[in-house]
Amino acid sequence: MKLHSSLFLGSTLLLGACATLPSSGPTAGQVTKSAATEAQLGLTLVEVDTAAAVPPPPREPEAQLMDRPPPPTDMIGPGDVLNVAIYEAGVTLFSNAPGAAGAAMAGGGMDTGARAQTLPELRVDDNGDITLPYAGKLRVLGETPAEIEQQIRLALRGYSQNPQVLVTRRSVITNSVMVGGEVAKPGRLVLDTNRESLSDVVAMAGGYRGKASDIVMRIKRRDETANYRLSTLLEDPAIDVRAYPGDRLTLIYDPMSFSVLGAAGRMEQIPFATASMTLAQAISAAGGPNPNLGDPAAIFVFRYVDDPANAGQRKPMVYHINMMRTGSYFLAQNFWMQNKDVLYFGNARANQPSKVIQLISQLFSPVVAVTSAVSVVKN
Repeated sequence: MKLHSSLFLGSTLLLGACATLPSSGPTAGQVTKSAATEAQLGLTLVEVDTAAAVPPPPREPEAQLMDRPPPPTDMIGPGDVLNVAIYEAGVTLFSNAPGAAGAAMAGGGMDTGARAQTLPELRVDDNGDITLPYAGKLRVLGETPAEIEQQIRLALRGYSQNPQVLVTRRSVITNSVMVGGEVAKPGRLVLDTNRESLSDVVAMAGGYRGKASDIVMRIKRRDETANYRLSTLLEDPAIDVRAYPGDRLTLIYDPMSFSVLGAAGRMEQIPFATASMTLAQAISAAGGPNPNLGDPAAIFVFRYVDDPANAGQRKPMVYHINMMRTGSYFLAQNFWMQNKDVLYFGNARANQPSKVIQLISQLFSPVVAVTSAVSVVKN
C-alpha cells in the first residue's frame, strides 16, 4: 500500500513539473512573445504569409572595381630586368665584346663589320632608372623598349660610331599580377595583352580548387579592395572586369552555410549545395521538423540585414513561416537563404505530455518487473 502511495505521489509531482521538463527549444508562441518584448535588441518579426512578406533575394555585388583602360603591354617599370645588346661598326667602344680584340685587320685596314656586345642584365631600380657604361643613369620609367633604345643611342653619341641598340625584357614585373590561395599554380603571371579578365587570370593560374560557390576572390588594387564570390563573378560579366598590372588576387576558401537548431531532423551547420539555396531546400536538407518534437507551424529564419536608416549598421530580423499552410510551400521556394542564416524549428507544445508518460513509464517499469518476479516466486 505504501509503495502504491509513493508511486502515486511521484507521478503527481512529475505531472506538476511538466513545464520544467527538458526541451529542444521554445515553441512558436514563446519565440513570438520574446521577439516582441526584447526591444533592446531591435528585433523585427515578419510573418511570411504572403508573397509581399518574402524578403528580396540577395543583391548582386556592385562593380566595386573600375574597368580601367589597359596600359601598353611593353611599358617598363620598377623591378623589370632588361637585356641590352649594342652593335658597333669599326672601332668598338665596348672593347671587351666577343671578337672585339681582333678589331684591327691584317694589312693595317680597319674591320668595318658590326660587333655585338651584350651588357650584363640591367634591373630597373625603384626610381625607374638604369645605369649604363658611358651613358650614365637613364630614366626609363613608363617607356617602351623602342624608346629606351633611342635614349641609349643618343647617350652614346660621341662615344661610338653610330651604335645600334636592341633592348629586350628578360623579367617582367610591371606587366604582371600575383595570384595565390585556392589555385593550382600560385605565383606571378604576366599579362600578355593587358585585356585578360579576372577569370582569365584564374584560368592562367591553372584554375581554382573546389567549388566556385565555396570560394571568395579578394582583389587588392593599389588602395582598393574588393571581394567577390567566385561563382557570382563567373556568371556576371559586369563584375568580371579586366585585371590590371600590379593586382593581387587571392582565392579564399569560405563556403556558405546555415545553422540548424531546435526540434529538427538534424542539428548541424549545413553548407550550401549550390551558390543559391531556397528555404524549401534548406528545410529538406535539415531533415524537416522532428516527427516527435518539432512543430511544422513554427519554422523561423534568423538573420542580420542592412539597416537603411543607419548606414553601415545591421539589424536582426526573424522570419516566421507556417508550413501547415499549403501556400507556405510556394512561398518557401521564393525565400532565398543567405550565408550564416539560422534555421530554427520550434518545439511542439504537444510533446510535453508524451515526455511525462515516458518518465512515468521509466519509473514504473522496474516496479512492474519486481512485482512480476515476486509473483513467479510465490507461485
